[in-house]
Amino acid sequence: MSTGWSFWVMFLVVLNMGITFFLYLWGPRAKIPTLPDGTSGHVWAHGVLREGVRPLPMWWVLFSGAMFVAGFVYLALFPGFGNFKGALGWTSHGELARHVAANRAELAPLMDRFKLYSVEQLASDPDALQMGKVLFEDNCAACHQRSAKGNVALGAPDLTDNDWLYGGSGSDITTSIHDGRSGVMPPWASLGADNVKNLAQYVLSLSGSPHDAARAAAGQPLFATCAACHGADGKGNQALGAPNLTDHIWLHGGSVADIEKTIGEGRQGHMPAWSPRLSDEQIHVLAAYVYHQSHQTSDASRQ
Repeated sequence: MSTGWSFWVMFLVVLNMGITFFLYLWGPRAKIPTLPDGTSGHVWAHGVLREGVRPLPMWWVLFSGAMFVAGFVYLALFPGFGNFKGALGWTSHGELARHVAANRAELAPLMDRFKLYSVEQLASDPDALQMGKVLFEDNCAACHQRSAKGNVALGAPDLTDNDWLYGGSGSDITTSIHDGRSGVMPPWASLGADNVKNLAQYVLSLSGSPHDAARAAAGQPLFATCAACHGADGKGNQALGAPNLTDHIWLHGGSVADIEKTIGEGRQGHMPAWSPRLSDEQIHVLAAYVYHQSHQTSDASRQ
């Protein structure tokens, strides 16, 4: 806090506490004119209700005085009076650091145990899944939803279907979380609007979806421009993050309009790297939780 702001805060503290303390001292001694019946003369409901004047009860006076003492003591011990740090030297940053250190010390034995197992093995550990769920909801759910079902509007993939753009092994998922991923689908509007429609119909035919056979046949030769990434059979390439076009799973929507937009305008996707925010141990646990989301059926069949 700058010196100017510090003086401004000090001024406000002195002003507010000074006014309230003055009213506290003056209130019990104030002389209010009263009528012989002890009321102030203010009436309501055609005289049925009259305003009485009574001295402040002693409990209120003592309690309010104690609050002033507590306020003065607080300002002496803790920061709150401008740049004055308080006699105890307390700071919110220091308090947070102490709690974080205590939490890490408590979790250390558990994290040491987790490091002994691979992501695939850890995916069946209840303690790891409980911790991974919290990490997922805090860091990943904003895009992938709490259910991990993804979000077509954001291009965030469904993590429960075992269909992976960059591979679904434990090491692949760990790399995706640790380093992030960036995918680009270039726009092909230069092919012309009619060719984009034909190519979209051919892409639909690859997954056996309803399509216009004539347009699909016309679009098949054009797919050679796509095969470099998606493969000649349209099954994708995990090394490039090119999705499989044959499995009825669509990152940006599988309607005719969605596919035409994807081809004509292109798509860009970005998975941020979480290594600056999460430790390697946390990423290891989070990867196990993500891995578990797409293997729950197989896990249940083994039980």
